[in-house]
Amino acid sequence: MLRTGAERAFHSGFAGLAGKRVGVLCNPTALVRAERAPWVRRYLPDLMREAGVDVVRLYGPEHGIWATAQDMVAVAGGNDPVFGLPVDSLYGHDEASLTLRPEALDGVDVLVFDVQDVGARYYTYAATLCMALDACAEAGVEVVVFDRPNPIGGEAVEGNAVGERFRSFVGWLDVPQRHGLTVGELARLHRAEANVDVALTVIACEGWDPGVYADEPRSGGKIWSAPSPNMPTVDTAVLYPGGCLVEATSFSEGRGTTRPFELVGAVGVDARALAQAIEDEGISGWSARPMRFEPQHQKHRGQVCDGVQLEVVDRAVFEPVRAGIALLRAMMRACPDAFAWRAEAYEFVEDIPAIDLLMGSPLCREALQAGATVDEACADFSDALVRYPARLDGLLAYRRVRGPLAGLAVAREDLG
Repeated sequence: MLRTGAERAFHSGFAGLAGKRVGVLCNPTALVRAERAPWVRRYLPDLMREAGVDVVRLYGPEHGIWATAQDMVAVAGGNDPVFGLPVDSLYGHDEASLTLRPEALDGVDVLVFDVQDVGARYYTYAATLCMALDACAEAGVEVVVFDRPNPIGGEAVEGNAVGERFRSFVGWLDVPQRHGLTVGELARLHRAEANVDVALTVIACEGWDPGVYADEPRSGGKIWSAPSPNMPTVDTAVLYPGGCLVEATSFSEGRGTTRPFELVGAVGVDARALAQAIEDEGISGWSARPMRFEPQHQKHRGQVCDGVQLEVVDRAVFEPVRAGIALLRAMMRACPDAFAWRAEAYEFVEDIPAIDLLMGSPLCREALQAGATVDEACADFSDALVRYPARLDGLLAYRRVRGPLAGLAVAREDLG
């Protein structure tokens, strides 16, 4: 049976946390299954306190401690009515709010991190973890990461590098868009490459197969829980490494619908032409069909949009980042009057286009604007992917048997 890091810690009685004042960085994904009744899942802070752990404070990443806020919406701190604990928000009105303030760590000996990631560079929870590692190093606070599986698997890797000028909250770590790592492995990579002098312990999962997706029957049990308002399913996460690029355009990515990132469109678009243009790109493993939908958040809110519904039909051959770039190219070709790059500030950055932040450089945008093919727009992928495995040797928590990370040395660093 698969056990997450939190479940392993629970069954060990939270060894190593006794007698320490603990802060927990979490959201509704911090769930622990009962071993004899795995359909029953309870929240980590409750179980920690029942076990005698002195939980003194909670910290909420983007979307808040209960993941109720939409993207790029500031969340206030305060006292949580469910847990009855003070909460510090790590997503406010400015870039400074993303970092743990020194006073937020007063009276804390150990920071525990337990948040589900989705396996994509842009997803901001890993950036929050890395910033927390930096803040805890300054304050002399230990960090314990309760690891969770990468829901879209740990063997496939795809994408490019992040140039230093383009580092942002959606590109904090220089890893490919589909990085293939867990949050525990990302934490080790950040500590090693940024020379962060912090006491870090990763409680690894037990029984996780990096070759499977979180919703497959052979995944080892139900561990998926929606980590943010527009990430309802593993299917969403599969599309997200490419679908997130739509955020950098004038098109809606379906926020507030039941199928975010699967629904893409804008007011006045020729849905059939867009669907055909996507199919003409020849990307394997997915399909596009004409669709109408009404976003409830962000772009085109409350307006009926014409566009497409995207569906991944073969995960084994689907390359989400290439697919996302092909989608941009199809939008530009089939809907030139409706398409534009996002001009507004994006994740507190005003002077760099959102697409450049997401892609880590201007190459993709400039190539697409010049009429390049998908291959030409992905020209910087190969160099990044060649260098990537060597950076991870000795830092991985799980052995891969296929893909570019196969054969790398695995480090064991946990309480079990």
